[in-house]
Amino acid sequence: MENASATAYETELNEWIRDEKAAIELIHIIGELWFDRSIELVIFRNQLVDRSASEILQLHNYALNMVGKPITIQDSLLLAKEILSAEIAPARIDLGRLATEWLNEKAAYESSKDFISDKLHSFLGKDKRVLKPKDIVLYGFGRIGRIAARELIIQAGKGEQLRLRAIVTRSNSDEDISKRAALLRTDSVHGPFPGTVIEDYENKALIINGHTVKMIAGSNPAAIDYTAYGISNALLIDNTGSSRDREGLSEHLKAKGISKVLLTAPGKGDIPNVVHGVNHASFDHQAETIFSAASCTTNAIVPVLQVIQKNLGILSGHIETIHSYTNDQNLLDNFHKKYRRGRSAALNMVITETGAGSAVTKVIPDLAGKLTSNSVRVPTPDVSLAILKLTVETDTNKDDVNSVLRNAALKGDLVEQIQYSISNELVSSDLIGNPCASIVDSPATIVANDKRNIVLYVWYDNEYGYTRQVIRYAKHISDVIRLTYY
Repeated sequence: MENASATAYETELNEWIRDEKAAIELIHIIGELWFDRSIELVIFRNQLVDRSASEILQLHNYALNMVGKPITIQDSLLLAKEILSAEIAPARIDLGRLATEWLNEKAAYESSKDFISDKLHSFLGKDKRVLKPKDIVLYGFGRIGRIAARELIIQAGKGEQLRLRAIVTRSNSDEDISKRAALLRTDSVHGPFPGTVIEDYENKALIINGHTVKMIAGSNPAAIDYTAYGISNALLIDNTGSSRDREGLSEHLKAKGISKVLLTAPGKGDIPNVVHGVNHASFDHQAETIFSAASCTTNAIVPVLQVIQKNLGILSGHIETIHSYTNDQNLLDNFHKKYRRGRSAALNMVITETGAGSAVTKVIPDLAGKLTSNSVRVPTPDVSLAILKLTVETDTNKDDVNSVLRNAALKGDLVEQIQYSISNELVSSDLIGNPCASIVDSPATIVANDKRNIVLYVWYDNEYGYTRQVIRYAKHISDVIRLTYY
């Protein structure tokens, strides 16, 4: 018995070592594709670039739970090698989907090369997608601005999509640059930046992973000449929220070098409020110059609401958001212009208003007048929860509701927006850094005995997940979306 146990131990250890070696080989291919050819490999929308071997193996275990099939690191490595040997245009390719299809369909192909040639036939040829890089200016460098800077640098790859060129703050003194750099390097919620940040005081810049990013001081948006820094035709991402209407945001367009503006807050008036993946194609991004990425809560609930509306129909509902506290609340009790927000954010649950209900109708007009909403701020620094209480038009049950949401997470137009969780142990801190706008907590789904009243629990990282949505939309506005295989 002892010898058998020892043999089993050695066998399992050797299998792990074999898998880890395969993961290391896969990492090399991932890097070569990404930095040399602008081809990004992911696994069910989870990033593979800049991951450790152990993390990649863990993602394969996640894939097994998602599709119920034993997708192995060897499967992924085999397919990645074929992708590397093929002449493929800049693309984002989901190895999870490819590996699942390979397991199901490989008997129909003579080889893995034939399989890849068939599945990615429309990607073959470097001229299938030619990208022209877009300069990006971050106006404001708070919570969203710093996460956006991190992601723009991390996602830069070969530099064919978005290029972070400048950050505008109130001051660019040496002390201010030093403090901004320190906040970029380390974050109490999101951890250390996985790279280098070097202060260049002489040139008023930060050098981030080799990218020279100018630090510009400015309080008058229209007065800044970005062309003096070699920046032209840039997309400016306004993270301040100080102006939310067309008149105020148009000041950015008066500056030399700026061609479009994207607001990271709900826009007012006729400004397009967009949830990428849902209504991003509804606006002419060539003719329009000012856009809004709506709010973090709107981005979290709209994808799920669209799926339910399409499959079951929504008669009415209420949205309650359990939201982490934000900078607009007081750390300790003090005067605040809004009710209750003056009380200590770190010590209280605080009932406050949210515009989520009305914001939804700007994205899904069919839901006009059907939803109410409110919010409770709670003493956590990040990750929020939306509780959707909906009355639907069609009789349903828990399995059917979860099934339509799971399918939306695996295929279709919302695969980047919705993640489907099967964990019974999920808590908010598990989702810090989650790239999806909405994480459906499937074990928590409730369907009443009348088969028409349902309750959905949708998590979201209101900082990181939202910022990823902003960047997705920024790529769309800038016409630098690669070919995608999801």
